[in-house]
Formats: sequence, structure tokens, C-alpha cells
Amino acid sequence: MEYAIQTFGCKVNQYESAVISEGMKKKGFTKAEDIRKADIVIINSCSVTEQSDKKACQLIRKLKNGNPDCIIALCGCFPQAFKSEAEKSGADIITGTEDKDKLPDIIYNYVQSSQKDVLSDVSELTDRLCFNDMPLSDMGKTRAFIKIEDGCDRYCAYCIIPYARGKVRSRSIEDIIKETEFQVKCGHKEMVAVGINLSLYGSDIGLRLADAVHAICSVEGVERVRLSSLEPELITEEDVIRLSNEPKLCPHFHLALQSGCEATLKRMNRHYTPDEYYKIVENLRRYFPGCSVTTDIMVGFAGETDEEFEKSLAFCEKVGFAAMHVFTYSVRSGTEAAERTDFVSPDVAAVRYKKMSELAVRMKTEYFKKTVGKIKQVLIQKRESESYANGLTPEYVPVRIYNCDAKKHDILTIKVTSAQKNEFCVGEVQKVL
Repeated sequence: MEYAIQTFGCKVNQYESAVISEGMKKKGFTKAEDIRKADIVIINSCSVTEQSDKKACQLIRKLKNGNPDCIIALCGCFPQAFKSEAEKSGADIITGTEDKDKLPDIIYNYVQSSQKDVLSDVSELTDRLCFNDMPLSDMGKTRAFIKIEDGCDRYCAYCIIPYARGKVRSRSIEDIIKETEFQVKCGHKEMVAVGINLSLYGSDIGLRLADAVHAICSVEGVERVRLSSLEPELITEEDVIRLSNEPKLCPHFHLALQSGCEATLKRMNRHYTPDEYYKIVENLRRYFPGCSVTTDIMVGFAGETDEEFEKSLAFCEKVGFAAMHVFTYSVRSGTEAAERTDFVSPDVAAVRYKKMSELAVRMKTEYFKKTVGKIKQVLIQKRESESYANGLTPEYVPVRIYNCDAKKHDILTIKVTSAQKNEFCVGEVQKVL
């Protein structure tokens, strides 16, 4: 039988989907080239927004309409946080966020039993006591994702994830090293540490994020290490100093802001002020000269006034981000913010989104311009054509290199010759490593 996997959401989900796929192959299933013709479709869901849930349900209906005999397994944050809604989705097998590595066994047994009833098996969050180590798997990407943490206990007012992922669980240093060694053998040179709340790594086992970074960097064959999104209030100056002692660590920090206004942050139940956030940025720039700092910024959160938005906009400009992911607040049922009544009108939110996005484009363009003339190490991700290859600098700047025969995984020393607005930079090869 053939299977396919559709992954929604974050890098952690992408990591876990790769593990599920490996397990399906070991059970004798073959990966389908076309999801519409697969005998089994696994949907690894996200539930950050209600729209994410709707996308999963829409896909289930579409697949069932086109292929009624297809077995659909729905797993992830959507069924974990909203079990009853997930059970109405039309999926045949429903599981949550825990024990995704066991899903191939569940599917295999379901197929063997010729079961027709819906199988719903969503574990309670209280059952989670430790990090669930999953079988090693090569994701098939240029950069290897290493999951080192799961769960979050910050309970931001707009976020459902703590209810979908449970409390913080950290991976042991020994298992982090073991997976890193495996990924090196698969040909990966850059490792990306991922987690639901990466900054909380080690809080449950007496360690810090810097300990995990050191472990990954210590593995022979690793040339670059990158961190995924970080929560700012958990990064101390001591942490930054320790991280700066790791020469393999890429100087790119995605530091989630959400708002640059203190009053808005307080309503969001974020645990820092703009001044505290700015201090962390200063520390990063002091110990990682030339680093790129990127962020997520929300507009139109419940109760956000014109004055609050302008404060947020001004703060973002003050920081001078290399890139910003701008998005509009959407109500997420089951969260504290969903109970509010002072929602910003869609028209007002759209205006704010446009204004913040314009700033984001301008700052990114300016950052790219500052990169021109510099010598950078670029990891080749893929070849778009015979004439050029695309890659990333340690600072996460996309670079296009023409007239080179570099292959995926190669690291080139290049000189940045130009910047194409906020889209990418162009570089010339100086040396191939």
C-alpha cells in the first residue's frame, strides 16, 4: 500500500513527519508520488490558528471525495487541543501530539484488522513526563533539524500550543549527540536545533540551551549550527556569552517580539518589556558582531489602540530587524484572549498590517544592502537551474550564485556583489570547501 504525508505548521512538525515516514517504510508501506492516489494519507496538523484546523478538515474532505477508500490518519496539535472537533473531521484514525513514532504501528494494525469504525486515541497531556525520543530519520533536506525540546508553559494569552503540546520536556545530551552523529553520516553539514519553546531547553533537567548547542557543535563533521525561534525573556547575558564561545553557531537569532508596546505585551501575557527585549538584542550584537536579528510581529491584537500600534512600529524601527514575519491577530478559541470583547476591526488591522509590512520590507532591503561587498560562507540548498544555485549565509541571507557547478550541501566562500531589493543577494565564488 502507498502512503503520503501532509505536514502543516512548524519545523518540529516537519521533523516528526520525517520520523513517521521512516516508520511507514519500515512497516512495508511505499511512499506515494501523488497524495491524491495514496491508499493512506497522514495529516500532521497545526492548531496555531483556527484557519489551520480548517485547512486540515478541508484537505480531509477533498481527499475523501476524490478517493473514498483512502485511509486518513489525523495527528498533531489539532486533535490534541480539540479532540471532539477532530473526531468530526472525517479522519479514520485520530491521534494527538505524543507518540507520533507509534503511528505507523497504529496504521498497520488498523489496515490488518480491516476496521471500519473511527479509531480515536488521543493521550491526555498529564501523561507526559519526559521527552519522547523518536527513531532517527533523515528528513531529506539540506539542513538537518534536531528536535531537542517539546512543550511550553508560558501560556501567552493568544496561544493554544501549551494545551496542545503540554509541559516542557528536554532531550538528553546523550541523545542529542547520537542524532547529530547520525545526521552527519547522512551528509548534513548544518544542524538546526528546534523545539516548541527552544529557550526553555533544560529547564526541567538542570541544563541551559547553551549546553545543547555545545553538544551539537562538538560532533565531528558538523560545520554549522543554527537555532530556530527563541523566546526573548529566557536569554540572559550569560547565555549569550556562552553561545558566543561556539564558533560553529550561526549568528542569526529569530527573537519573537509579537509587539513593541509594553501595554500590549502585558495583555498578551508576554513576560518581558520592550526595554528588556532591546537589552537582549544589544547583548547579541555585542557578542555576535554583525549578527542578524529577525522576529515575529503581530498587529491588531485585542485592545490594541492606534497609539499602541505606533509604539510597536517605532520600536521595530529602533531595533532595526534584518527581517520580520508580520501577521494579523486571529482569535483562537480555548485561549484567554478569545474571551475578550475589544477586538480590533478587520479594516483597521489591515491598515496596520500594511504599514508594518512596509517597514519590514524596508529594513530587510537595508540589511541586504549592508551585506554587499562582504565575504560569506554559503551553504548550497538547491540548484534551481543549470545556470545558478541558491544558498544561505550564516546570517540566513539567501544568496544566488551564477555560473557555478556547486552541489547541494557544498559550502562556498563567496563575495556578495549585489542585493536584489529584499529578495536575495548575488555572490561570486571565491573558494569551495
